[in-house]
Parts: sequence; C-alpha cells; structure tokens
Amino acid sequence: MASPSPRFSALQRLYEPKLLTVLRHGYRLEDFRRDLVAGLTVAIVALPLAMALAIASGVAPEKGLHTAIVAGLLISLLGGSRVQIGGPTAAFIPVVFAVIQKFGYEGLILCTLLAGLMLIAAGLMRLGALMKYIPQPVVTGFTAGIAVSIFLSQIKDLLGLRIDALPAEFFARTHALAQHLDSAQLAPASLALGCIALVLALRRWRPNWPGFLIALLIATIASTALSLPADTIARRFGAVPAALPDFDIPRIPFERTLEMFPSAFTIAFLAGIESLLSAVVADGMTGGRHRSNGELVAQGVANVGSALFGGLPATGAIARTAVNVRAGGRTPVAGIAHAGFLLIFMLVLAPLMGYVPLAALAGLLVVVAWQMADVESFLHLMKGPIGDRTILLATFALTVAFDLTVAIEVGLVLASFLFMHRMSEVVEMQSNISLLDHDEGNGEELDQRAQLPPGVEAFQISGPLFFAVANRLDEALNQLPTPPKVFILRMRWVPLIDASGVTALTQFLRRCELQGTRVILSGLRPQPLAILRQMHIHPDGQQLRFASDFSEAIASVRADQRPRS
Repeated sequence: MASPSPRFSALQRLYEPKLLTVLRHGYRLEDFRRDLVAGLTVAIVALPLAMALAIASGVAPEKGLHTAIVAGLLISLLGGSRVQIGGPTAAFIPVVFAVIQKFGYEGLILCTLLAGLMLIAAGLMRLGALMKYIPQPVVTGFTAGIAVSIFLSQIKDLLGLRIDALPAEFFARTHALAQHLDSAQLAPASLALGCIALVLALRRWRPNWPGFLIALLIATIASTALSLPADTIARRFGAVPAALPDFDIPRIPFERTLEMFPSAFTIAFLAGIESLLSAVVADGMTGGRHRSNGELVAQGVANVGSALFGGLPATGAIARTAVNVRAGGRTPVAGIAHAGFLLIFMLVLAPLMGYVPLAALAGLLVVVAWQMADVESFLHLMKGPIGDRTILLATFALTVAFDLTVAIEVGLVLASFLFMHRMSEVVEMQSNISLLDHDEGNGEELDQRAQLPPGVEAFQISGPLFFAVANRLDEALNQLPTPPKVFILRMRWVPLIDASGVTALTQFLRRCELQGTRVILSGLRPQPLAILRQMHIHPDGQQLRFASDFSEAIASVRADQRPRS
C-alpha cells in the first residue's frame, strides 16, 4: 500500500477531525463508558443554559436546544479538539438580540449562515493561529463588556418588570429599566435571588452537583406549587414542541447581504475567538493539542448547520467543555453523546419545560454573566502599563455602551498603535547599549550550555514579549519530551513585556508548578522587571527565582544539587 503524499499528510495534520484520530489509535469499551457518563453530565448542565440563552437572545427556548443539538453534534464530529463541547453561549446574547431587533429572525439566520462560511474560509486560509494574537486587554475588555450587557438584559425578568419591549441600545435600555423599576414584583425577584443563592451555595459545598438544574427544578416546583405570579416559558412562548427541528434552506436576500456583513463578521469573530480559547483551556486540562484551523472549519460547518435548522450562532463553550473534562470525557464521543442526550431530554421533557419560571432562568444567566466578567483577570490587567489599561477600559466601555464590532476594531487599532509606540522606545533604548561589554554569545557561554546539569533545560527569548509572541512560552515546554526539574528562561534580550506577555508568563509558571518544574528567570532588564513587580510576579526562592545572568542561574542550580553535609 502506497504511503500518503507529504502534502496529504500536512492537510491531515491541519484538518483531520479528532474523532478520526481517536478511532484510528484505538477506542475501547471503557473509553465509551466514560464518554457516555461525561456526555450525560454535560447535557444536564446544558439543558437549562440552552433555554436561558435563547430566551435572553429574544427567541423561543427550543431554538437554544436545537442549536445545542445540531451545532454540538457537528462540532464534536468534525472539530480539531478532543473534548470541545459546542452550542449557544452567553457571548452571543447582545449580538443576536441586536440583529433580531434590526433585521428580524430571518436576518439572524442569514447572518449565522454568512458567519459559518467566514469561519470555514478562515480555517481553509489557515488563519487559526492568527486568532491567538488578539491582545489580552481586548479579549478581557469585550468579554467583561458582554457580561455587563447580559446582566442588563436580564433585569426585566429578574425583577418581573412590566416592560413590553426592551430596547437593544444601551442608553435606551437603561432609561427604560430606570423608568419601570417601580413595577418590580416580589415573586419573580425572590425566585431569581433564590436561584442565584442556591447555585453559589452548591458550587461551594457540592461542586460536583448540577447546580443550574437543581436550582431550576426547585424554582419551578415552588412557583407551580405556590401558584406564584411569575411569568413562565409557556405563558410567554407557548408549549415547547417535543419534535426535531425542521430543516429549511432560507431565502437569501442578496440585496441585504452587504448590510448584514458587519453583524455576520462579529458573530464569526466571536465564534472563532471563543472556540479557540475553549480549545486552549481544554488542552491545559488534558495535556492535548488541538488543531486550530480544523476547529475553525468545524465551527463554520456547525454554524451553517444551525442556520439551516433555524438555530442560533454556536461556538465552543468554555464552561461546558471544562465540565466534560472533569466528568471524565476524553474523546469527541462525549460531545456527540451530549447532543444525543439533549435530544432525548427535549423529546421527553418538553411538556414540563413550559412550567419553568423566566425569573429563575434570568438568575442562572446572572451567574453566567459574573463568570464571564472574570473580575480577577480584569483587576489584574488594571495593574499593568497605562497603555494596556487604556485599551482594556476603552474596549469594555465601547462594548457596553455602543457595539461589539466597534469595540473590537478600536481595541485592535489602539493595541497596534501602542505596540508601535513601544517598539520605537525600544529602538531608542537599544541605541544606548554597548553590546560588546555585555555580550554573552561567546565560547564560555556555549560551554556552560553544554554542561547543563541533568534535568535542567534552558531557553532564551530574543525580542519583546508582547501579545503576538506570548504563546511561544508554551511551545518551549511542548518541545521537551519530559518535564525538566529546572527550567532556565533567559530574558537578557527581552527589552519589554506587556500585560499579555505577563499573562502568558503567569500561565507558563502555573503549568511548570503543576508538573513539578522550578523556574529561574535570568538577565531581566529594567522594564520587564518593573512590570513583573507591578503585576505582583515575585520570586519566592523555591518555585520561582531571579538571576542576574545565566552564570548565576547555573550556579544556583548546582548549589541546590550539592549534597547537604
């Protein structure tokens, strides 16, 4: 049998679904059992979320279930990550709500279809790696902004306010909410706050229990048994249909395609970013490696499929993917099982879903919004350089007050200008350095490198550690067959570091700590050293040390290895 051509092998590495890779390497009955349990666990978590996300987006709850089933199945079948769980996510809520307000639901179907085609094109053009270069302040800023938008969208159902139609625009929405605050009702507010408190309590004392589903069941039983005056799914949307979604090829109004293009691009951008972030998180939890371009193609196909079944935009869901990993899922079969279990739940439990109070779903989404906000990361970036803080706050404010597309565009432009400004400062600074006086690239250094003690590895970074190269730290560890005891990171030729670089370095240090590797940073220059101190990265003398140069780092390792008298 002829061996595959090098070109075919390269394409296989880029686009082969992880499901095929798993099956080719062997799939056992025990693997299937674990994936089945994980799929059931994720489906239990996804059931209330899918309905809540659909309602928050301004559509019937079954649209969220259809999306989780169709898109979740396609993402697991075709994706480049072993454990990715796909479906509707909270990040899409403000975008979908605004698109429906402007173009109607048919417009949303077209935008989702166009976004899917954009994602497929991005994957085929091998743009998956470029998605990783979005600066951290931009990602954190628009994510926190989306969280605030989600919270504002839930106040109406959270408090039971009597508002006929909630505007999509921030200022009009806040004005409408403020005008109707006096119409708040005790029953919906009590249900929502009770759900929030119960979810938080279960996460603290019973983290393995499905908190969302338990809270929703208790709220539904209480609302029904006590006949509380609170809106339910059935009262607002009618009965949830216990049927498969209908396949339909939508009429494409080409005359409006250009008008809808910005919204479609925003959906594609969000889907691409969130899916790859989710895949990176999954890699960190499982030790695997995802195929970014193959993942983008799968996300594109999933969004096209969701649109053809009348669903919502979809992407990789970070929280549900983490639940899948913690529940024992290790292959895409878990994601396929999750979609299958959701379909069974919908067909069997549809008559009961109409009793779910909307206030309870709003409470669950408030918890989701708080998770998305990631206040810890936001405050951490606020300790960074003033330029990064400006980008963070500008992206956050524009996302909340205006439009996500504008926020991303402005954030990226500001990041580009900031980078150019920093690079100009670096060139000026380097012109005053006498390289001959401090040159380490001589024979003595090479001899030191050759005489590294056993279990010690050393890498050198040359150039600024900023958002576009931050991911190379992980690549250095991935090159090593086994984790070293000590990792010396030589940073003499790193003239500057930004907040994204510090975030990557923090993740690198955390990964080294988990695998039992001590880290020594040698030759830190004034700017990186000052930024590390400013963002509270300090040597502890054990897990992390600083050394003035490479020789001092080697001497420190040898001193630790000497037998104690």
